[in-house]
Amino acid sequence: MTYRSLMRVFSSDLAIDLGTANTLVYVAGKGIVLNEPSIVAVNRHSGEVIGCGTEAKEMLGRTPSNVAAIRPLRDGVIADFKMAERMLNYFIQKAHKRKSMVHPRIVIGVPSETTEVEKRAVLDSTYRAKASEVHLVEQAMVAALGAGLPITEPSGNMVVDIGGGTTDIAVISLSGIVYSRSLRIAGNEMDDSIMDYMKRRYNLLIGERTAENVKIAIGSAHPLTQGITMEVKGRDLVHGLPKSISVTDVEIREAVSDCVTAIVGAVRTALEHTPPELSADISEKGIILTGGGSLLRNLDERIRCETGMPVLMADEPLASVVLGTGKMLEDFKLLRKMALN
Repeated sequence: MTYRSLMRVFSSDLAIDLGTANTLVYVAGKGIVLNEPSIVAVNRHSGEVIGCGTEAKEMLGRTPSNVAAIRPLRDGVIADFKMAERMLNYFIQKAHKRKSMVHPRIVIGVPSETTEVEKRAVLDSTYRAKASEVHLVEQAMVAALGAGLPITEPSGNMVVDIGGGTTDIAVISLSGIVYSRSLRIAGNEMDDSIMDYMKRRYNLLIGERTAENVKIAIGSAHPLTQGITMEVKGRDLVHGLPKSISVTDVEIREAVSDCVTAIVGAVRTALEHTPPELSADISEKGIILTGGGSLLRNLDERIRCETGMPVLMADEPLASVVLGTGKMLEDFKLLRKMALN
């Protein structure tokens, strides 16, 4: 084993995909060591953190009045500075098996249209969580790298990364971004649309966990060859009692249609702004979809129909951002070229 690879094995450096829905942590030389929901459960009176990640998600919608389950990130950026810091600290410690003396170098992906104030919030939260060095990189760029696209070559690559809070679209060539757009419409917005639809159509109040389960089970962006139905349980808004109804994939497709239309529209706009030489490359190689939101049934088919371009799914759509960030972590020359700060 060479000195460099030996150093990598004992390295404390981390790559973090700080997502609105989930946070993934990659350790140099070990790969992905953590994948947990970006949620913190806190005691309202004492301010004490009761649980983070998976443990806190189990409490969503089920907490007593003195406990709040908080999502510190909204639309891909930090909404609750204090909770984000505590959550990051928890995940960093967990990734390092609770070693308190570790001060890692950290690389984090952020949405392409993140403001300077929002970038500063990510940097400050990460430094306060005891990082020694923090580098920010564009999410779409690292998603393309994680999906295995040849981003350093002089050819067009297009990636659409649909996460929980944002949809990042980018056209990349020669390690640079030719066009990028960050849309604050993604998986969470679809969940909210399903909740609103249930309230409007059936006077049924459901929680965000139920809405997410409905989206995963029967949600789609384009008609299915065979229809599916699902039983949904919630509270009747008229009588205030528990109620169960049966919904179809057609209804849920209608519920998320505005979100899907906005994402497809943004993809079309990106293609319209792409130089012709790179457009030719994209029509040959296709548009690559990554992120949890890209797993919505037939979304690839819908984009294919509306753009006329081939559409391919990344091998590991849920992990593309953190895998790409991990590659940056192991290639500091590339990181220096692409870091935003």
